[in-house]
Amino acid sequence: MKDNSIPQTTPRQSWTFSNDVNSEIRRAAATGIYDIRGGGAKRRIPHFDDLLFLGASMSRYPLEGYREKCETKVILGTRYAKKPIELDIPITIAGMSFGSLSGPAKEALGRGASLAGTSTTTGDGGMTPEERGHSTKLVYQYLPSRYGMNPNDLRKADAIEIVVGQGAKPGGGGMLLGQKISDRVAEMRNLPKGIDQRSACRHPDWTGPDDLEIKILELREITNWEVPIYIKVGGARPYFDTTLAIKAGADVVVLDGMEGGTAATQDVFIEHVGQPTLSCIRPAVQALQDMGMHREVQLVVSGGIRSGADAAKALALGADAVSIGTAALVALGDNDPRWEEEYQKLGSTAGAYDDWHEGQDPAGITTQDPKLMARFDPVEGGRRLRNFLKVMTLEAQTIARACGKNHVHNLEPEDLCAVTIEASAMSGVPLAGRKMAPDSAGWPPGWT
Repeated sequence: MKDNSIPQTTPRQSWTFSNDVNSEIRRAAATGIYDIRGGGAKRRIPHFDDLLFLGASMSRYPLEGYREKCETKVILGTRYAKKPIELDIPITIAGMSFGSLSGPAKEALGRGASLAGTSTTTGDGGMTPEERGHSTKLVYQYLPSRYGMNPNDLRKADAIEIVVGQGAKPGGGGMLLGQKISDRVAEMRNLPKGIDQRSACRHPDWTGPDDLEIKILELREITNWEVPIYIKVGGARPYFDTTLAIKAGADVVVLDGMEGGTAATQDVFIEHVGQPTLSCIRPAVQALQDMGMHREVQLVVSGGIRSGADAAKALALGADAVSIGTAALVALGDNDPRWEEEYQKLGSTAGAYDDWHEGQDPAGITTQDPKLMARFDPVEGGRRLRNFLKVMTLEAQTIARACGKNHVHNLEPEDLCAVTIEASAMSGVPLAGRKMAPDSAGWPPGWT
């Protein structure tokens, strides 16, 4: 007979061997292969939410939102290009490939970016006529795989982005599983239909910054020195990578932190390789400053940017613009709860669906299935993306005005404070209520 006089204890779940960890152990034991998924890191790491703006009060004078302008224009590629890219807003669309995304989704990205006065980017697999036709400013990604690459499309681009690394998988190549390699994708990539493909992790014709300089010159000759050359690096060693990109002759450095998404890679890459976006910005800006190139070589930051506040914080830390990928897909309608019943049938839920590599996206965005693609309206998707970009821009302007700035580029680290020691140390922004960050001279003695 049970003795009810003895207090019952509540079983505790192990933090080290949590349900999620145990589930992955069981999956690996049953299949013998590593987990592949899309999306970005799901672990909690210091992020832009850990920074706050210090609005104007007595010691600062705010701008009146209804009467005083706050500019948002940005020019990318002013170092060498004859035709730098002029954008109305400091928010661009990151590279996402045709193959990982459907044709209508790529069209919608072009439509939305053009309506908002900004650029979009091709991604692995080449340039589609829909994307070029609906993008007033299109950046062509030049990746290690060379899938879909040809000189004719290079000459059609408004900028070229040499991809050295990606935030979700620095040091690793991309994946596209066979179920997404349709006839059209196979033709564009010169691959057999329905066969898994894995992109190379490094470029086949250069191995270091000296070779990269030669490659950049080759691309400039192909494009008559007209378009900017970007170099994209993952958030691994941002100071040195930025320095070497500048030395190689880049017009723009694109820095992608570990919160950046991907169509498909190993889960262990997404969660355990790279640095948080917040920790990457300061060393990259320091490299630009040390070389006397800050604002002459532009810095674009990506990886987990979700709002105008995130964008404004990146700009305040020294970026010239930001780039969004996952947020853009959500704006188009991906992971929408209206498809919850179908997400459940796939063994997931609307907020957690990251099996993009499977090609069964109910929203018709990350798929090559004609029936699923037919659900997605690229015109409506473009309108939604335009609205989202407009809201992001208004949010950034509102914050800048509150800090007394008449251009979002006038935001600076002095306008910020951090609410956690980790975020303060990563960003170099003083901890709230203090005068300096943890790695500043005098910390901790005399740090008040």
